[in-house]
Amino acid sequence: MKKFKVWLPFIASAAALAADILLPDGKNSAKVNYYTYFCAAIAVFTLITAVMSVFNDKIRESTSYKGLFRTGVILLIAVIDLLTAKFDVLPMIYFPSPSKVIGVLFEDYELIGKCLLYSARLLLIGFFGGALVGLAAGIAIGFNKHAAYWLNPLVRFLGPIPSTAWIPLVLVVFPDTVSASSFLIALAVWFPTTLMTSSGIQNIANSFFEVSETLGAGTFCKIFKVGVPAAMPSIFIGIFNGTCSAFITLMTAEMIGARYGIGWYVNWQKEMMCYANVYAGLIVIALTFSILITLLFRVKDKLLVWQKGVIKW
Repeated sequence: MKKFKVWLPFIASAAALAADILLPDGKNSAKVNYYTYFCAAIAVFTLITAVMSVFNDKIRESTSYKGLFRTGVILLIAVIDLLTAKFDVLPMIYFPSPSKVIGVLFEDYELIGKCLLYSARLLLIGFFGGALVGLAAGIAIGFNKHAAYWLNPLVRFLGPIPSTAWIPLVLVVFPDTVSASSFLIALAVWFPTTLMTSSGIQNIANSFFEVSETLGAGTFCKIFKVGVPAAMPSIFIGIFNGTCSAFITLMTAEMIGARYGIGWYVNWQKEMMCYANVYAGLIVIALTFSILITLLFRVKDKLLVWQKGVIKW
């Protein structure tokens, strides 16, 4: 059964390629059929993978496990192509053929790449700003009663408010949309990072600090050599939640007054009724954010080896 699952993606991609070549095109077909090249590339890739699995047990196990899912995805795209490019069943405006969506990724790559760079700038500035302030605030609340007295009410009052609710105010306060958007992203990251950092530090057993004092540790050592490392699991949960909130805030902020950005690109193409570009933009967003979350979990697994696999991605 495993050997058969290995070949299923290749059979599905070969069938999709044959259907695309043999069936006549409808009104919704693209001028350049990128879908044909896409199917051919997938067929070659799945064939090479299937052949390699014959000689490698590890590849065979992985390919066999993922075979049904990959086959399902290939067949789903093939069905969409039949309903759009071949038989014109779905409305042409709102449901472009896969070939048109793939074509956007190739033909409009310069603008999409530029928008990604603008989004990356906003995301990095806002994320690192919010994470640093959140870590500082969480450490202060966790270790200092006076800081906790003043900061806790502020965190409890401002934290639950969605950062996008501050859009009308920040557009007036900040001089441009870049700084305003960066602030909104930082605000989205700040709250969960502060909350989980302070909670992680407060839940550390007092014996840890008593032993460190016995060994002659000072305040700095107790904070950064005992407290922060022990609270790292909670800190990463806060950063993970903040990252997800940052993605949502980024997309919302870019749809209001931004000149470029992947969120702006999707909103602009929607207003222009270019839904092939909209779907292409959504694919880029999904892939980019998935890669960023994967990298975050790789960093977590490296730093927190003993917690590897506790939270899976």
